[in-house]
Amino acid sequence: MSEFTLIDDERLSSGNRTPIGTTTLEVERNGARVLLPPDGLERAFGWSLKEQGLCRGEVCRPVPDSVSLTGENGGVALAALASLLGRPLAIDQEEGVALLGTGIVERAHELDSLEAPDFELPDLSGRMHRLSDYRGKKVLLIAYASW
Repeated sequence: MSEFTLIDDERLSSGNRTPIGTTTLEVERNGARVLLPPDGLERAFGWSLKEQGLCRGEVCRPVPDSVSLTGENGGVALAALASLLGRPLAIDQEEGVALLGTGIVERAHELDSLEAPDFELPDLSGRMHRLSDYRGKKVLLIAYASW
């Protein structure tokens, strides 16, 4: 067992960029596989395994027999979970961190809405500005990256 930080982009991008989408758990590593403890699945991503399949609240997705979602000790394979949910997964084994990205359907909905996610950044004087403070006004954003 080793400590792993799991980031759920859907929870982060649901209107509030708060640490609610970040969870640190003890996971089992089996080669390249990362296995979450069954209770960790719900803590990290809000899903749980039930007889009906993979469930979040009242919504359940059946798990096909061809999908190997659980390991020998009942742990849930992170890569299989991402595949079943249709969400991208990025794992850094050395750093002990994984990001479960937002699925294509959710991303398409966000793009179709033409509404930028709210964020907060400082100006050159250090004063903080939220994008939502300028709703209804034209805003010019200039972004720069050194890489």
